[in-house]
Amino acid sequence: MSGNRFGTLFQYQSWGESHGSAIGCVVDGVPPRIALTEDDIQHYLDHRSPGRSRHTTQRKESDTVEILSGVFEGRTTGTPISLIIHNEDVRSKDYDDIKDKFRPGHADFTSQEKYGYRDYRGGGRSSARETAMRVAAGAIARKILETQISPDVIIRGAVVQIGALPCNPKKWDWGEVAKNDFYCPDGTMIKKWEKFLDERRKAGSSAGAIVEVQATGIPAGLGAPVYDKLDADIAKALMSINAAKGVEIGSGFGTVELGGEENADEIRKGKKGAAFQSNNAGGILGGISSGQDIIARVAFKPTSSILTPRNTIDKDGNETEIITKGRHDPCVGIRGTPVAEAMLACVLADHWLRHKAQCL
Repeated sequence: MSGNRFGTLFQYQSWGESHGSAIGCVVDGVPPRIALTEDDIQHYLDHRSPGRSRHTTQRKESDTVEILSGVFEGRTTGTPISLIIHNEDVRSKDYDDIKDKFRPGHADFTSQEKYGYRDYRGGGRSSARETAMRVAAGAIARKILETQISPDVIIRGAVVQIGALPCNPKKWDWGEVAKNDFYCPDGTMIKKWEKFLDERRKAGSSAGAIVEVQATGIPAGLGAPVYDKLDADIAKALMSINAAKGVEIGSGFGTVELGGEENADEIRKGKKGAAFQSNNAGGILGGISSGQDIIARVAFKPTSSILTPRNTIDKDGNETEIITKGRHDPCVGIRGTPVAEAMLACVLADHWLRHKAQCL
């Protein structure tokens, strides 16, 4: 009941703190005989690692992953897979000046209230450093989907808005995402986002972002009615990411402005079953996948670790001011993109295994 485990059949439990010696996770429920190497995992970790550009935290971590168990001669054994990443660039002294103060917008106050004790170094367990293990688990989840469903299964994400500057959906190009530091699908927004984030950073502030994730090649039938809906589990997974404050599936909140005739995704006869005429539902109907692309978006708040003085209280309840120095992401949504991809992969792998167990 400690909240460190995610999933039902495909399941992982992470451990470690931001400024501890290492972070890691144990992934369970992985079928045997799946080809898996550290390089398969490292590929995705490299996309999340810090210090990739001036628009992310300058903490230098290689995030080199090591497989400790569950893999023999390059294949999964069906037993728990244990992974570890050693922390390499810890600067705990950055937090000495504020160790007795509660950072607004962070888990400092609530953690102290819950446990009566907390690791103030970078937020300890509440730090986004933990998300590296989500990406590692997500890499294994992708291997399950690609080997058991189809190598054509694709899970990918993009930043679609930073601050009040959205991408133009008509200029969406997945090829652009890998070419820039923002995971941006609209090349015309790069310079605008660079200018905006440079201004935010120089002002000692930060910015929020919206990330869209999509899964292609997922068959119909994953998920279950009522309490195990696929979209409900996706929403929980995305909301569990640090700084996430909102999730929508498909057209989401935009459906409020549509009429029933516009929102309904009409169905025609296709070459391989149903041919949907639109996808306002985001590939999920009644909590069960429809075979269309699964589409979700997650809103990340601007980090409160900023250089602008903010009012707060200390652990004794005294009013004071706080300035958070150190190395922080001016826009956490950028590095949140591979994390969102990973969480979607974990949910889909879990539901795929649950579907197989129920519908032989």
